[in-house]
Amino acid sequence: MEARRFVPLGGTQDVVVARDVMVTMRDGVRLATDVYRPSRNGIAVDAPLPVLVERTPYGKHLASRSEIDAGMSAPRQRSEVARAFAKAGYVVVIQDCRGRHASEGEFTKYLSEAADGYDTMAWIVGEPWCNGRIGTFGLSYAAHTQMAAACLSPPGLACMVLDSGGFSSAYRCGIRQGGAFELKQATWAYRQAKESRAAQADPAIVAALEAENIRTWFTAMPWSEGRSPVRALPEYEHYLLEQWRHGTFDDYWTQLGLYAAGHYDTLPDIPVMLMSSWYDAYVHTTFDNYAGLRRRASRPVEVIMGPWTHGNRNATAFGDVEFGAAATFDGHVAASWIVHRLAWFDRWLKDAPAPELPAPRVRLFLMGGGSGARTSRGKLVHGGRWIGADDWPLPGTEWRSLYLEPSGALVDRAPTARDASLSYDSDPREPVPTIGGALTSGEPIFEGGAYDQREDPRFFGCTRPGLPLAARRDVLSFETAPLARDVAVVGPVRVELFVSSSALDTDFTAKLVDVHPPTRDDPAGFAMNITDGIFRCRYRSGWSTPSPIVPGEVFAITIEPFATANLFKAGHRIRLDIASSNFPKYDVNPNTGGPEGFGRTFDVARNAVHMEAAHPSRIVLPVVDSAALTPL
Repeated sequence: MEARRFVPLGGTQDVVVARDVMVTMRDGVRLATDVYRPSRNGIAVDAPLPVLVERTPYGKHLASRSEIDAGMSAPRQRSEVARAFAKAGYVVVIQDCRGRHASEGEFTKYLSEAADGYDTMAWIVGEPWCNGRIGTFGLSYAAHTQMAAACLSPPGLACMVLDSGGFSSAYRCGIRQGGAFELKQATWAYRQAKESRAAQADPAIVAALEAENIRTWFTAMPWSEGRSPVRALPEYEHYLLEQWRHGTFDDYWTQLGLYAAGHYDTLPDIPVMLMSSWYDAYVHTTFDNYAGLRRRASRPVEVIMGPWTHGNRNATAFGDVEFGAAATFDGHVAASWIVHRLAWFDRWLKDAPAPELPAPRVRLFLMGGGSGARTSRGKLVHGGRWIGADDWPLPGTEWRSLYLEPSGALVDRAPTARDASLSYDSDPREPVPTIGGALTSGEPIFEGGAYDQREDPRFFGCTRPGLPLAARRDVLSFETAPLARDVAVVGPVRVELFVSSSALDTDFTAKLVDVHPPTRDDPAGFAMNITDGIFRCRYRSGWSTPSPIVPGEVFAITIEPFATANLFKAGHRIRLDIASSNFPKYDVNPNTGGPEGFGRTFDVARNAVHMEAAHPSRIVLPVVDSAALTPL
């Protein structure tokens, strides 16, 4: 690359940039790439340096919404982030993914990122400004691109910062979950189609997409070819329908870019920082990656989990709940996210000795302990604090079982009754509405966070404002007596149910709820969602072996809500809600047993949860001694 191609960034003399360098991939497609270098007097530093890379579909010329410090009113442009890193002695490479913005080629979500990431790093290490060491960074899709490339062990890769992404298994978290399809993929496809190369080149495509009412389309599912809000852009419609309809775990789901779990033992032995949050869509991914990467004891791995929604690490309120001033990343985990990453990169990419990174390996925000009053902005004060640990799950965790009883109680003793169950009718035409949770990319249909589990016009599908979800006939609710003492639940959650159904296929959902007692501000209490999960029953014998239900037969399923860290305060109740839908977070099972993503007919399923001595349905909670937890 010729030096004359570099120009000062924004009129400054300390960083120069070469924009839209077209880097050729193995198939001849060229990807648009910006290269930032530290400079003196407007001339690039003539020395090989370590390189930092972000590969993104969101526009290398645009702001990254997560690059915002506490107190800032708007996020930084990617060029500002690149300048901060370049001034610290790095070359920074930011690239548009294939088929996005200025890059050539056709976009197929996730599936080109491994080879394209490898080829980009091979090009980088061949440039004279690279000293052979590469660190990668980025949020969400830009974390997926990192992990995809790492599975091919690209030249130069020396460390990664995976922020809220980096698929361990997209089948288990990110595209599907518990066998169901995550409808954030549908909202994402609709929104991002407008920024496709085809749309940028043809205003008629943008006009066609904007003419669609996405909310109305969510009442007409499943979609099909030419019958979707993205039909104006067939390449986006095609990949979306393929993900939606591909319910069985097979070779499709082990493709590079979707399945790092098959490569943990051959991934480069490099340091990895993992970041996510309790109301993010990638909790399961983050802890799967932690466990998988830690299988090689020599590999340094750290994990940070806040109370945030996706990438929003410097807010304190999420949904209708306030977690307190301590909830921000800035000032509690580190001075800022940029400062923290620079310390990480300096440690692993530079020759000069760098200061030790702070211990411990695992840093978590333990939600809860607040007053339960409302702030001046109307947010319920749930509170929380930062804790640290040497491993995950936390050493000393007690796995405590709470059993379901037909009375609606949740108790710590196994049932003794010979015949006990509760039944309800699940009608796919009237699904249980999603009210918050671990979500991302759902706008304008749904959004993540903590909310009172009560129907509200703000939430898609709510038709009876003010009615608690627990009052619905198709929701079974079980709760403890008011707690005599604080209970800290920190770790993965498991719900083991014995169920039966009249249908050939159906879903069961589970939601863990922290029930705040009545207050002056909330005289009916506040049922705060903590975590939830789903299970599609055709996969009860394995994700690769779907089979119809035998109507009336009792069988066991395990629902795996995302891990969490919540202090259930004395006087609160622990609640478990069981239903058979959570829409629009997940697609609705039509209960017919037909091929997934195709059905236009629906059956009402009579579903039952069994809770007798022979079928002891329960939730298994990871409980730790809150007094013994180590503060950060």
